[in-house]
Amino acid sequence: MNQPASNPLRQVHQLGQSIWLDDIRRSWLRDGHLARLIAEDALAGVTSNPAIFAKAISEGAEYNDAITSLARAGRSINDIYEALALEDVQAAADLFQSTYRAAGGGDGFVSLEVSPHLADDTRGTVAEGLRLWQAFNRPNAMIKVPGTRAGLPAITELIAAGVNINVTLLFSVQRYREVVDAYLSGLEQRVAAGKPIDNVASVASFFLSRIDTLVDARLDQMNTPEAKARRGRAAIASARLAYQYYKQWVGSDRWRALADKGAKPQRLLWASTSSKDPAYKDTMYVEALIAPNTVNTLPPATIDAYRDHGEPAVRIEDDLDEAKQTVQVLRDLGIDLEAVSEQLEREGVKKFKEPFDALLATLAKRAGK
Repeated sequence: MNQPASNPLRQVHQLGQSIWLDDIRRSWLRDGHLARLIAEDALAGVTSNPAIFAKAISEGAEYNDAITSLARAGRSINDIYEALALEDVQAAADLFQSTYRAAGGGDGFVSLEVSPHLADDTRGTVAEGLRLWQAFNRPNAMIKVPGTRAGLPAITELIAAGVNINVTLLFSVQRYREVVDAYLSGLEQRVAAGKPIDNVASVASFFLSRIDTLVDARLDQMNTPEAKARRGRAAIASARLAYQYYKQWVGSDRWRALADKGAKPQRLLWASTSSKDPAYKDTMYVEALIAPNTVNTLPPATIDAYRDHGEPAVRIEDDLDEAKQTVQVLRDLGIDLEAVSEQLEREGVKKFKEPFDALLATLAKRAGK
């Protein structure tokens, strides 16, 4: 690994952006790999999702003894999954305790997601979010809740209950605005109830590469020079405009009233940050979106790539006019980014349900049920 002084990942941290790892493996917790990323790369958190756990548990043998033991104890398949996941995220959260304390409770978080089958179930999301929060039992835990229509009121209720929330599956600036309102409403409800808000944290996870994958496919079908010129621009343009809204709401009177009581701003988190198109630079979703008080969650390959050849600088407000123009040109071409967002949200929920169900089937087979 690069020496700390020359490590681009550490330089990103110095520019005010937190790098989180978008993956988790039990072996990394036991062999020191995650601890080394924290020490050498200034890694400041971990995100997980059903697909990540499905891959970790299904592909490795390291969980077999625990699965067998839990099955013999008569645990259900869903209980076995939760026990395995909780053990991993709790161990990861413990590794980030010093990061959490050094950041005054503003960083060092590890995320665990509610069941993807609850994406359209407000009451079910609230109940599972509270249950997982209590079971996780770490101050630097975050419960991931999809930013669906049903998820918005659940976010407000969970924030009001003092649960740290990672809002996931955001694809549009408009939905991000609604998520911010849900967060602020939860804090306001907490204040009205006479409860502290200085210990509540949240991030809003804005997904990137999936936007470009879908938009680029539509542009390729058009096969015109103007369409080709807009390939690979939709996601970064959307993210830059979302950041402009972030700056707007943290300057509002509504926010200042909460900040005066110790509230922490809900940070934007850039997710889905691996380049899916081989024509694009493997660090494109890092280089363009470094900004103070934001998070970028990266899969292992992107972390390795950025450590090797990242070029850190704050560029998020470069080409704002071009970002606005991109949105307008796409609309003129018949591509409405709000409609794109709705499609990606539906697909995103499906992409989490399928590996989650496959994982439960794998666990049932290994447990002999």
